Amino acid sequence: MSDGQHSSLDPAHLLALNAALRAENENLKAVVETLRRALYGARSERQLEPANQLPLALNDLSAAPVEPAKLPKPANSNRPVRRRPVRNIGGLPAHLPRVHVTIEPANLACPCCEGQLHRIGEDVSEMLDVVPAILRVRCIHRPRYGCRTCEGAVVQAKAPARPIDGGMPTEDLLAHVAVMKFAWHLPLHRQVKMLAGQGIDLDVSTLVHWISRAAWWLKPLHALLAATILAAPKIFCDDTPLPVLDKTRKRTRIARLWSYAMDDRPWCGPAPPAVVYIYAEDRKGRHVDEHLAGFNGVLQVDAYAGYNRLTKHSRRGGPVTLAFCLAHARRKFFEVYKATGCLVSGEALERIAAIYAIEARIRGTSAEERLEVRQAESQALFDAFKPWLMDRLSEISTKSPLAKAIRYTLGHWNGLGVFLTDGRVEVDSNTVERTIRAISLGKKNSLFAGSPVGGENWAILASLINTAKLHDLDPQTYLADVLERIVSGQTKVNALAELLPWNWKAARAAQDVKVAA
Repeated sequence: MSDGQHSSLDPAHLLALNAALRAENENLKAVVETLRRALYGARSERQLEPANQLPLALNDLSAAPVEPAKLPKPANSNRPVRRRPVRNIGGLPAHLPRVHVTIEPANLACPCCEGQLHRIGEDVSEMLDVVPAILRVRCIHRPRYGCRTCEGAVVQAKAPARPIDGGMPTEDLLAHVAVMKFAWHLPLHRQVKMLAGQGIDLDVSTLVHWISRAAWWLKPLHALLAATILAAPKIFCDDTPLPVLDKTRKRTRIARLWSYAMDDRPWCGPAPPAVVYIYAEDRKGRHVDEHLAGFNGVLQVDAYAGYNRLTKHSRRGGPVTLAFCLAHARRKFFEVYKATGCLVSGEALERIAAIYAIEARIRGTSAEERLEVRQAESQALFDAFKPWLMDRLSEISTKSPLAKAIRYTLGHWNGLGVFLTDGRVEVDSNTVERTIRAISLGKKNSLFAGSPVGGENWAILASLINTAKLHDLDPQTYLADVLERIVSGQTKVNALAELLPWNWKAARAAQDVKVAA
């Protein structure tokens, strides 16, 4: 028997081969389960709340099953717990216009003596009604006046500026088309069909031109919004792919929308919530470097390697502090737990959940209070988490999905712990991820941007609309008013700060108070 045949039958070699194949099999099963969940499963990643602490098993930790926790049943009852239904009970908002309908009895004669009845009171009930969108034509009359004495003296008001020279749409219609697409994710070809239902036959290219023109007017305001956000000392950053048509390739290519957000509400800071999207043709890290030129604060991000260049001391403006996202680390363990039900991933989720429970309790307090609680409570949990992960890593196969989740967490440990030294910093980057959802819904319905210019228009309009929504503004009202002020010249370029959503909202509130007084 040759040495090669002998080594292939060696028990130690077979055991090692068996262990490697088992690890690879578990990894492939986890990948399949992850893909299955991505296609057919629920998107929820709720915190695990088992009734008891999950026990540790020191055999095959990456594949040991765990019994899912069951919801407790009420005492002396076999009926399952039911959530109380939520009903909208109460008066309708006072600011809505009222249309009064009076319903009189068919006969005002007394049913007893047939005498005339007189009114002694009434019952009033309210119902919420709607008037569907109505297209109308705005006729602009400009009378000419002349002097009976001076034949050459003719006076006429100057024609108002139009958002599109010689075009038919008003600022309200442009805002309507943009809001329907970027706020409520209704593609332009569907809007064309809706307009056709009211007898207005337009081509999709016409609406594309309208969107482009609206974005052109709003481009300086978008630039001001971007400058305001990127000047903040702490911002969030993320990106999302945006398919863009490329005529040279006869198919779409994947561009990017970089999302930068700020939100100081969790620690009662001064910065208002805002988001700005910036279009780029790819995901190269140089785009982030260009966008953040001069920025040297705290950047809350995921683990994309392109951000690493921002931490160099030779960088212009100084190094940036990267705060990584604990939710991303948690997601790794969550996927392993859902795919294999392993005990270690379940306990990792519990340890992370304990940190999130503290964060939920201190949300809305000052940065100083948050930092004090974190150092008193979260620091110990965080410090105990790392050696526990290292011990578990030494006990499992290095090729298992659990090992990959642990290595991801340990590899970004310093960035994950930034929140422990700065009360302004969040424990995750969910703030900016929520701003990506609006883009994702729009992509799902519109499929792609028609050109790089279309991608830039998408970024401009989505930035202003979604920032307005962060301030609970009606995007139609806000965008129509902003367009009218810019097109008419009522608001000059050097006063564009008045049109930022939070300033616009404050001015409108002050005006309403003045009118009410």
